[in-house]
Amino acid sequence: MEINARIISRGKASGKAMVSSGPISFLGGVDPKTGIVREKGHPLRGRSIADKILVFPRGKGSTVGSYVMLGMKKNGVAPAAIVNLEAETIIAVGAIISGIPMVDKPEGNMLELLKDGMDVTVDADSGKIIW
Repeated sequence: MEINARIISRGKASGKAMVSSGPISFLGGVDPKTGIVREKGHPLRGRSIADKILVFPRGKGSTVGSYVMLGMKKNGVAPAAIVNLEAETIIAVGAIISGIPMVDKPEGNMLELLKDGMDVTVDADSGKIIW
C-alpha cells in the first residue's frame, strides 16, 4: 500500500515501523547515546528507536530536542525516518539538520494503518509512505 504525505526533510529510508500513540520529547525523553525511550509512562519506554521508521503524532518539549536528534544521528542511534501526523518545529528542524527523512500530514491515520514491526519505506523525496 502507498499513501501520500507532505515532505519535511528529504531522503529515503526503509525499516521496521515503531508506532507510538504518544508524542515524543527528544530532550529527556530519549537517551541520545542509546536511542532508548526513557520518558516515564511513554508507550515506547524501554525500547530503542534506532534505525526504526518512527511513527508518532507530533513532538513536544524543548527546542534543544532538535540538537539531541543531531547527537543521536552522530551516535548512530537515530530513527531511520520519521512520520508525524502533524510536524511541529522541534522535530522538523531536528530531522532536517540530522538528515533524517521525514514526512507529515499523511492521507490516512498512520497510527492505525501501520503496526509495530511492519516493513515500511518513507520516500521523503516524493512524499510517499509505502508498506
